[in-house]
Amino acid sequence: MIDLQQLNETQQRAVEIVDGPLLVLAGAGTGKTRVLTTRLAHILLQGKANPSQILSVTFTNKASREMRERVAALLSRPVEGWWVGTFHHLGARLL
Repeated sequence: MIDLQQLNETQQRAVEIVDGPLLVLAGAGTGKTRVLTTRLAHILLQGKANPSQILSVTFTNKASREMRERVAALLSRPVEGWWVGTFHHLGARLL
């Protein structure tokens, strides 16, 4: 199980929304990546989706790398082959 106590109340609510899409819109340094990675892990652990059913898109290589590392750490398993990456990386993968 994931410890949601590390998140503030607004972040916890965002993570606990497991049905349907969610837009996280916030400024720099507010915990967006933490919310998105925790939500992704929470959805998988709740059995709401399989890794092959998730597409997680970021803008930068740094954010993509960070998301992969955080999700892998939360789930204690590698995320190689998952659809987590930048717009450019995932577009190239589709082609």
